[in-house]
Amino acid sequence: MDFLALFIVALMPVLETLLVTAVGLFLGMERINLLGAISRQSLNKLVFFVFTPSLIVSDLADSITVSSLGTLWFMLVNVLITFLIGSALAWILIKITGAPQHLQSLIIGCCAAGNLGNLLLIILPAVCEEDDSTFGDSSVCSTDAEAYAVLSMALGAIYIWSYVYPIMMIYANKATKDTGTHGSTTRDNISGETSYLHSEIGTEPLLPSEGCPSSEECMDQVEVHSPGSKGKAKVMFLGKTMLHLKKLTGLVDLKKLFAPSTIAAIFGFIIGIVSPIRKVLIGDDAPLRAIYNSASLLGEATIPSMTLIIGANLLGGLKGARVSPSLIVGIIAIRYIIIMPSLGIGIVKAANHFGMVGSDSLYQFTLMLQYALPPAMSVGTISQLLETGESECSVIMLWTYAVATFSLTLWSTIFMWLVF
Repeated sequence: MDFLALFIVALMPVLETLLVTAVGLFLGMERINLLGAISRQSLNKLVFFVFTPSLIVSDLADSITVSSLGTLWFMLVNVLITFLIGSALAWILIKITGAPQHLQSLIIGCCAAGNLGNLLLIILPAVCEEDDSTFGDSSVCSTDAEAYAVLSMALGAIYIWSYVYPIMMIYANKATKDTGTHGSTTRDNISGETSYLHSEIGTEPLLPSEGCPSSEECMDQVEVHSPGSKGKAKVMFLGKTMLHLKKLTGLVDLKKLFAPSTIAAIFGFIIGIVSPIRKVLIGDDAPLRAIYNSASLLGEATIPSMTLIIGANLLGGLKGARVSPSLIVGIIAIRYIIIMPSLGIGIVKAANHFGMVGSDSLYQFTLMLQYALPPAMSVGTISQLLETGESECSVIMLWTYAVATFSLTLWSTIFMWLVF
């Protein structure tokens, strides 16, 4: 296939995504008229607690086997790499643009977490259903595509709540603390504490004082100078490192980490890998096939519901707060223009060269596409939980999803051209 033909194939699913998102944008202005009048919040809860877990557990159970894990294991690493690279590039963007502190957590979230959910669920099967699909038989391709997309969604949910959420919380807490220091009383307190700490340097023990309220303030009280004692300096360095690690692990909310989608992914892997359980639930002769069929039926409502929610959430960007154009351009450049997609091509090609990725062209295409997706909508949810950058998040999401219409088409074409 030539480049123009691949471009047309890639254009169709992206246009489909744009159209259904636009429908959600107009339907979600105040309430979504579905079965009468279901509020956006109610539909969001249905998707979070029912539809998405049902889709994940049914598709993973049906597609994941012991043999398939020999190839799919690299997706676990690949998704993690996208999050690590995105957060590192976000830190550089913050330093270059001098972003305000109340937006720093939002910038990291938008650059680190890609939308590994409904976009892949729309794009990958749609590419397979084309008459001149480049990925072989449409039925086999569609089954594999849905499995890859669901696995990406499950991994994305795990990393968002175990990695992105703690980092965003650190920056949000820092912004809140710095905002609170504008009062004269707070400044006086900080001055008093600072002078006390300076007066005690070299005489206080390594451990923080009993009265420090947070791990961050405790770290400020750790002795940082130890003249004439290299061994003591090493001990202090290790102690401060341990405090940093303790602080980061303490921010991991287990309730959010084990969200319904995460639990569904665990059960999906167990059902798919453990053969006796798989035979009981999956198959025409399975005695408990009604359970699997019910979960699969509920999961089919995930894509249209999530698309409606995305459109409704993007509505806030039309009347949202002002955001610096340099920040929007920077986030778009990181996610779409050269940086992350180019790194993704290099990483996947290197993994393929060293035998970490199989010869399945659709699988390689999926791994590359994970580097060129717009920010995850879960970032907006986290911003609401942390109460920082909520209105700015809608503006960033609106612009990034608008640009994604063109960037996804272009990069999808390039990725398909590279895997063939």
